[in-house]
Amino acid sequence: MDSFARVSVIGLGYIGLPTAAVFADTGIEVAGTDVNPGVVATINAGRPHFGEPNLDALVRRVVEAGKLRAATEVAAADAFIIAVPTPLVGHGAAAAPDISYVEQAAAAIAPVLAAGNLVILESTSPVGTTERVAAILAERRPDLSFPQQKGEMAQVQVAHCPERVLPGRILEEVVNNPRVIGGMSRRCAQRALALYRMVVRGECRVTTARTAELAKLTENAYRDVNIAFANELSLICDRLRINVWDLIEMANLHPRVNILSPGPGVGGHCIAVDPWFIVAGAPEEARLIRTAREVNDAKPGFVLAKVRERAAALKHPVIACLGLAYKKDVDDLRESPAVEIVARLAEAKLGELLVVEPHIAALPPGLAELGPELADFDAALERANLVLLLVDHQAFLQVDRDLLKDKFVIDTRGAW
Repeated sequence: MDSFARVSVIGLGYIGLPTAAVFADTGIEVAGTDVNPGVVATINAGRPHFGEPNLDALVRRVVEAGKLRAATEVAAADAFIIAVPTPLVGHGAAAAPDISYVEQAAAAIAPVLAAGNLVILESTSPVGTTERVAAILAERRPDLSFPQQKGEMAQVQVAHCPERVLPGRILEEVVNNPRVIGGMSRRCAQRALALYRMVVRGECRVTTARTAELAKLTENAYRDVNIAFANELSLICDRLRINVWDLIEMANLHPRVNILSPGPGVGGHCIAVDPWFIVAGAPEEARLIRTAREVNDAKPGFVLAKVRERAAALKHPVIACLGLAYKKDVDDLRESPAVEIVARLAEAKLGELLVVEPHIAALPPGLAELGPELADFDAALERANLVLLLVDHQAFLQVDRDLLKDKFVIDTRGAW
């Protein structure tokens, strides 16, 4: 049976909610599940609980049409999509992936599972996690058969289909990006392909679950390594008194060179995290990937040292920190190096801190407790004698240069 009348999405965050809404917009009944009752209530009122272009209108439409309903308990369905967090525990080379939320999701699905169902793990996961999901389901439902037991003849199909979206463009990319469909068997992959073909216009490439797991990690590790090259160049250029952005522009004139832009570090829920999953799974082999992570993790410390040096020359430092998000023009603060830098500046008590982040209404609790003030852009520029550009939001780019001429300026993005 390859028809899907009802889909259940477990985890209604940055990936789960857009995915649920896109499926619901096709006319399929979608049952969303989240452990946070506040999230459930907000969605059932027709509103997303985070900012993302066009998501508010889509959620309102599918909720009002009765096609999307959220709850705190998993409901029976034809297909289940797990989209829960897989955070890191620990820091640096000692960090290990935490798949407990995935395991809890699998356990929650088990009681309502039926023969003919499809279970898909979308969460970015270490290699072998899809097999762990299947093992949990088999332990809890010995009355059903699974691909590790019966292969192509299993009653329940299990697959890994990693998400591949960029905050700020999620709805477009959920539909148009190519997808990797990794099945625990050929039949698992084909059933998952049939489900995603209902909403995905991009190419869908079928492979094994383990290959799909490593493919997602590899994509983000590739980006991380290339960013680390740019960030390391910025350190070299600082030592040699060369403008790194001029250097990169010159080097990129070569037809086969495309160096990325350096920044204050690497953030977001993927690139700053996923490479450590590879390192944890193959610590002896992942030498370059580990080094890239260390280079990028060290960049906030370099920025902090620059601010400390400039602040020491001021009698009463007033520091305007521009941007907290991990990338431009979004409200996503996850793993943001800007948040780390501002927190470390506050802890060091280098001066009065004015934080400008046009995409949020209040500082996150952990940062607010350290004492920085969330300020308006124009007011912060007027009051500050040291300006630190951490995020190249569009709102910061058209600054009056006359306002900066008597101030120390540290531009971590090469925007000015």
